[in-house]
Amino acid sequence: MTIISHRTRRLQEAMSSFMSFFTSEVFIQAGVDPEACNFMLGNPHDMPLQGFVDALARSIVPQNKDWFAYKMNEDIPRKVLAKNLSQTRGLSFQPEDIFMTTGAFAALAVSLNATIDPGDEVIFITPPWFFYETLILAAGGKPVRVKINPESFDLDLAAIEAAITTSTRAIIVNSPNNPTGKIYPASTLEGLSELLTDASQRNQRPLYLISDESYCRIVYDGRDFLSPTNYYPNSFLVYTYGKTLLTPGQRLGYLALPPGMTDMEAMREAIFASQFATAYAIPNALLQHSLPDLEKLSVDVEQLQERRDRLLGELRQIGYDIHTPEGTFYLLPRSPMPDDREFTRLLAEQHIYCLPGSVCEMPGYFRISVTANDDMVERSLPGFARAMELAE
Repeated sequence: MTIISHRTRRLQEAMSSFMSFFTSEVFIQAGVDPEACNFMLGNPHDMPLQGFVDALARSIVPQNKDWFAYKMNEDIPRKVLAKNLSQTRGLSFQPEDIFMTTGAFAALAVSLNATIDPGDEVIFITPPWFFYETLILAAGGKPVRVKINPESFDLDLAAIEAAITTSTRAIIVNSPNNPTGKIYPASTLEGLSELLTDASQRNQRPLYLISDESYCRIVYDGRDFLSPTNYYPNSFLVYTYGKTLLTPGQRLGYLALPPGMTDMEAMREAIFASQFATAYAIPNALLQHSLPDLEKLSVDVEQLQERRDRLLGELRQIGYDIHTPEGTFYLLPRSPMPDDREFTRLLAEQHIYCLPGSVCEMPGYFRISVTANDDMVERSLPGFARAMELAE
């Protein structure tokens, strides 16, 4: 007897690697080990920003009878974001082109549901964030993987161009990239814009670029972040405050349409309808009221960079092969063993918990989150050395 749909089975298959690890003994152990040095996820390991707590406290006091009534895309946060985006991106974003969402997760789903017809192909770059494939399938699309350049971690424009067909409707690009930490340079984004423009003309319909910019404020070494939306007008800018504020459990983000998008009015209507169809993907009243204050806050990026540098120096001295990420929370060392899951089990024996690269389609690597606190970093160093010895 069939009790679940074929579609749900396909979604389960897409999530199988993720689910197999996040129900594993190692993952469960990380949550109960009192000596854990937990580098597994971009979760906080220190107390939240006091400014975040204060902003919620101020906003929880009702100012009128509708303070906690049904909320849609509220005027005040949209105006704040339009002004700030226009100043920082050099494009004239309009308040009516910004849609409040329950994090980047919802913004991705809304943009896909607004543009994808059954059978449309959506390219996504691998290594990807865990759920791109799942979200594409849930929207009725056909996922198409394209690998990065394995040496530079840059986009492989030739591979992207080769993957585009008459059925291609969108491409998802994540910069700074999770898990590689790569910020795609201007030359790459210019080339990407050219090939997407050419493909749109050939197919006689827009090919949309969904720009996942969740880590755009987590950038190191004084680098500038370059948004794909500045290079290609038929783009969706996806953002979440879960990274900037290190509050992933408070689902607040937005989807912004840059000026110059084809059929802007029709797209506004499609996005608004998709917010309702995507299980009311609109943030709660308290978070929207707090946004003007939250927009001014950030985790200490300098402190994250110091942790990055501390780990890079120590791990290289131990013998790990590891590149320098330009942004995000993550380091991506090569596993000294071919089986990255087996190596992360060795690390777990040393009370060190990291994400196997195979979970994010980077077999032979493992991922370390610098959101772990400084004490965890220092306590982990002998364990990283011991695990290297055991792997040899």
